[in-house]
Amino acid sequence: MADAYRFPQQSAASFYYPQHAQQHHPRQQIIRNSTPPNNIRSVFNADTPSPSRSPDSHSPAPNLYGMFNQGHQQGQHGRVNGGPGRGMPMMYPNFQHQNSQQHHSQHHANLQQDHATHATNGAITSHHQSYSSGVMSSATPSFTPHALQNGHSATTRGGQAVQINEHWAKQLEMHKETEKAHAHMQDGAPNHYARVKAGENRGIAPVPAPDPDAQESSENLGRMSNQPTKQRQEWFSLDLSGQGLKVLSEPVFKYDFLKKLYVASNKLLRLPPSIRHLRSLEHLDASNNQLTELPPELGMCVFLKELLVFDNMIQTLPSELGSLFHLEMLGIEGNPLAPDLKTEIMERGTQSLIEHLQNKAQIPMPPNAREIVELQEGEANPNQERFKVYSFNILSDQACTRKMYGYSAVQALDWDYRKDLILADIRANDADFVCLQEVDTDTFREFFSMKLAYNEYKGVFWPRGRANTMSEKDAKTVDGCATFYKSNKYILLDKHLIDFKSVAINRPDMKNQHDIFNRIMPRDHIGVATFFENRQTGSRLILVNTHLFWDPAYADVKLIQTAILIGEVSRLAEKYATWPACKDKKAYVLADENADQDAPPEPTPQPSKEYANKSAIPLVICADQNSTPDSSVFELLAKGAVRPNHPELGGRSYGNFTKEGGGIEHPFSLRSAYTNLDKTPVAVPFTNYVPTFKGIIDHIWYSTNALENISLLGQVDPEYMKTVPGFPNYHYPSDHLSLMAEFAVKGSKAKQKLTEPDFGPSSRNSDRRRN
Repeated sequence: MADAYRFPQQSAASFYYPQHAQQHHPRQQIIRNSTPPNNIRSVFNADTPSPSRSPDSHSPAPNLYGMFNQGHQQGQHGRVNGGPGRGMPMMYPNFQHQNSQQHHSQHHANLQQDHATHATNGAITSHHQSYSSGVMSSATPSFTPHALQNGHSATTRGGQAVQINEHWAKQLEMHKETEKAHAHMQDGAPNHYARVKAGENRGIAPVPAPDPDAQESSENLGRMSNQPTKQRQEWFSLDLSGQGLKVLSEPVFKYDFLKKLYVASNKLLRLPPSIRHLRSLEHLDASNNQLTELPPELGMCVFLKELLVFDNMIQTLPSELGSLFHLEMLGIEGNPLAPDLKTEIMERGTQSLIEHLQNKAQIPMPPNAREIVELQEGEANPNQERFKVYSFNILSDQACTRKMYGYSAVQALDWDYRKDLILADIRANDADFVCLQEVDTDTFREFFSMKLAYNEYKGVFWPRGRANTMSEKDAKTVDGCATFYKSNKYILLDKHLIDFKSVAINRPDMKNQHDIFNRIMPRDHIGVATFFENRQTGSRLILVNTHLFWDPAYADVKLIQTAILIGEVSRLAEKYATWPACKDKKAYVLADENADQDAPPEPTPQPSKEYANKSAIPLVICADQNSTPDSSVFELLAKGAVRPNHPELGGRSYGNFTKEGGGIEHPFSLRSAYTNLDKTPVAVPFTNYVPTFKGIIDHIWYSTNALENISLLGQVDPEYMKTVPGFPNYHYPSDHLSLMAEFAVKGSKAKQKLTEPDFGPSSRNSDRRRN
């Protein structure tokens, strides 16, 4: 499953920015890591293309966005913190003012150096002047940030003293800085923010890599929301400010790794809906444009910390901005904002305004229902035995916190609301078997067991291992795996708990191995194996329900857990292959006086089927395996083996699994049901969806020699997903998707009785003579 934010991104602060076009200057210049030139109106290439249009074929920069590739060394456009070759991986501070006086002194000194030739800029580089706060159209208070005492300053409104809180004072200060930056760019110095950051980036040490052996924080609550970055990215900021742009072109929104985007001091009339693709944005500055509204799609950028739209013409805000639960500063001064919104942010701050937007938002219209995708061509065989298996990680109440899922409304996260949605989904799909992960003891006993009994379900449940060390009260909150089955159709023959760490420590080949104690033993994940028989047909089924460790840094742990699971299933299947026949198959039902007396009697149950070996028994594994399709976990289940020196094992020692000549293998022919939709328009693109992760980590595996997959529960409406920043929400109660697969039992080949050939009377007479 997926959620917590664990791995720091690659440290870098390289800035790319296209140079401003000045037709009267023929030369071009690359701004490097040094102080900007004294003549800030320095030369720019008139042929440099704008991001809002494609470059001409004769342009010296024929591909505007080609400069962003990893192999770029030097060229038409400057990388602010980089000399030749790869830029130093550096981080720069946020555009904030923790020490206002020191910052202004240094900043103004740089400005005086850069603008020595411009006498007209004297007023800009001086200290703060009298400034209207925009509280009321008639209010003109004098604001001096350095006069604040403990973040408060007295001003007047209609002759009465009004207190400016610390948050609003910071907003006004940032607005003042934005005005200065705008004045500089109006004076012919575009890309202001890239130039300022160039000097700040020098000498900042890179962030150290995370310790793969470090214990996870309790705040992560076992979620797997971010995978480590596979490719190093060396720049995260883009400055397009001060270039007179009227439209932002689509290629800009392909850089979904951007953390900072500056489009201030242009002539933009709107931000396009494509802004939703920049999911990593933390800072967006669109000040001093001509915006009249913000797009609802901006609510997809849930990691925004600063959204600055100073000095536009925005009157209201879309409720979708309520998803921006990380937002620390919404810069809206200089806009004719609605009085209720303006009062909220002035008096209570940005976060209060975001909560206000989220709470006042109406429940959106539900998406189109997920369709059933049929895989079997032609008419189905009515005599073929079928059954459905449903699997769902329901996101336990303990793991569903505002800190993790603050982009969703409070009501949508409420357990009473979510559990009713889960129950409705189970009933709507009406599967023969239901495998749930992250179900706590109390929920299993008091809710699902009772509610699903009305639908003929009975259940099997085990909590994770930690419950054994807790008091009875605390153990009720520990999650585990629950398997429900239609008791009127199936008989439970056996059930078995697979405790991974317990199995590992009791294996002779794993005793006294440090990696077992340090990496496997601290994880208390489990699997639940159940063995069923169909009351009517006599066919049998092994059904496994499991939940693996979440952390991407522990790929070896997940592989060993899977190896232990499949090893235990193999051992159990050997026993089940010789399991005695079931004699009493009649289901116990309550007498019904209103029952139709003329109804045909129940057909006579067939005898229990016999299986030649363990791999002949139909097998289904429902797993939240927290592993993507390119992992060793997937490789083991799909291919049946993993070599002992697999890279994800990291050279660690895990008994026979990692010994030379050993390895991990299993005898089953398994396939993930949803891979049957791969490379089709109806393929399911994800089973887990949060802002930091979107991928396939849940599976329903089946034995291809005994079962045929004939249908699957399809994908979520793609149009609906365009405005959903992450699950859970009002319509999907977990960060995972529910999965359902329908299977047909392949007919077993009957053993043919060998008979001697008959060659006629002469042959029989010859036999008598021999006798």
